[in-house]
This record gives sequence, C-alpha cells and structure tokens, in this order.
Amino acid sequence: MIEILEPTKKELKVLANFKECSWINIENPTEKEIKSISNLLKVKSEDYSDFREDVLSLEDMEEIPMIDKLDDITFIITRTPQKRKSNNIKYYTVPLGILITKKYIITISFVRNQIVEELKTKCTFNFKIILLTLKLMLISSRVYLRYLKEIDKKINSIETKLEKAQKNKEIMQLLDLKKSLVYFNTSLKNDEILIERMSKTKLFTATEDYKDLIEDVIDENKQAIEMTSIYSNIIKDTLDVFSSIISNNLNAVMKFLTSVTIIIALPTLIASIYGMNVTLPFQNHIFAFSIVILISVTFSLIGVLILKKWKLF
Repeated sequence: MIEILEPTKKELKVLANFKECSWINIENPTEKEIKSISNLLKVKSEDYSDFREDVLSLEDMEEIPMIDKLDDITFIITRTPQKRKSNNIKYYTVPLGILITKKYIITISFVRNQIVEELKTKCTFNFKIILLTLKLMLISSRVYLRYLKEIDKKINSIETKLEKAQKNKEIMQLLDLKKSLVYFNTSLKNDEILIERMSKTKLFTATEDYKDLIEDVIDENKQAIEMTSIYSNIIKDTLDVFSSIISNNLNAVMKFLTSVTIIIALPTLIASIYGMNVTLPFQNHIFAFSIVILISVTFSLIGVLILKKWKLF
C-alpha cells in the first residue's frame, strides 16, 4: 500500500499522485510497488537488484539499524517500538526503512508502523525532508520512553500481586516484560550507533534547527537506554527476591511438616508397642486405654516443647 502525503502547518494532505517534495509511506510493499518507487527515484537498471534487496531486507524483523548510500539516495534502517494487544510479549520492535532523496522522503515497513501513524497526527509543520526524518526519529525515542513508563507501572502492579501471593502467572508476566526490555535495549543501542553516524553527516547537521533536533534525539535515546537498563535490573532483582522468598517459604513448610511428622510418630510408636501380642504394663488395668492415651499425649507434648526450644516447630 502506497500513501502520498504532504505535511503543512494546518494539516496533512493526502495526494492522489506522486508529487515532488512529498512524503511517501509504503506499507508491506509488493514487487510492483517496489518497481514503481525505483522508477520514481530513477534508480539505474544495474542498481535495481541492490535497491530491491535493501527494501526487502526490512521484511526481516531482526534487521539491524544502518545508514547506506546508493547514488543520490540515502537509505536508513531504524528500529521502532511497537505495542500489541494480544500475545504474551506485548512490547517489541520492528525495522523501519527511510529513503531520502532531494525530492522525496519514503518510509517503508512490512507492518503497520505505530511511529509512522503517530507522526501523521503531528505533521503540523512546513514540509522539509530532513526535518521530517529527524522528527520521525525523535517520536520513536519518545514512544520508547512512553512504553518504558507503562512497563514500569506493570512491574509495580505485578510486585504488589506477588507480595500477596506468589503465583506462576505473575512471574511469567515479569519474564515477558524482561524479554520486551531485552528487545528495547538491543534496538536502542543499535539506534544509538546509527544516530551518532547521522550526527556526523552534513545532511543532518546543515542548519542549527537540524543540529538541535538531532541533539534532542540523542538525549532521548540515551535516556531510554538508561531507563531500559534500570527496569531490567529491577525485574532481575524482583525475580531474585521472590525466588528467595519462595525458597524460604518452602523451607519453613518442610520444617513444619517434618516437626509434625516427628510429633505424630511418638504416639504411633507407643500405640504400635501396645499392639504387640506380649505382656505389657497396665494391660490388665481397668483404665489401660486411657493410660496409653495419656502416655502418648505426654510424649507428644514433650516432643513439641523440645522442637519449640530448637525453633523447629
């Protein structure tokens, strides 16, 4: 699907045909659409296979960020945060391709990219190719931060539930959040290298406004990396603490059950002895049964006192 867009100060215009100085957004491109874009950008026939390969590389959800140049086309791959309603791992990242020429900026993704959709709602500025590129990167960093704050709230909520009762469901939720943070951390660190390269390129530092924007992107990205690291450590420490609590609780239960077993064994031993077919004390006494019960209770109480003194009961 191809969208042709023209940002203005008032609104984001949707155009019917290709127009110079416009933003072209492509979602899940077909072979025909890739060919159409290559014709629009006047890619040489001998370079088409490389151009097609670069575009199709975005289909790989593990593709790493990079910046490359093909004639007059600057090709950037960045990783953007995504959020889904279903699935255990709610937060993840996907690659987004950005093609920059003198006349066009083209964003390409093989999924519906949430950063592109958010940028559409915030396109209230006069269109400039580099400005739109940097704003896209800035929004991506800020969405990372927003999702990280959501993850922090989820961690606190799960911790509260775990304090009341240790359940596998909450522990699995923590593990899923930890996986999301691993995806975020890897993508953010790779993006950090990409942004640093962009900050050393004249294309992205031609004006003071561009320099200020790319500095903002660097700062937001670094903050996101630090927050990801902090929340990863919090989850790790939380899992370690609750693992120790569960282990301690299990030890306490086992200790209690062992003590109870010992206490129960004492009257069982006495009852077993009096069940033997031999001559035994008090066997002909009128209160023989009561005496045996009294002896059993006495030994059990002595056992309880001894175990309590040793702090085993």
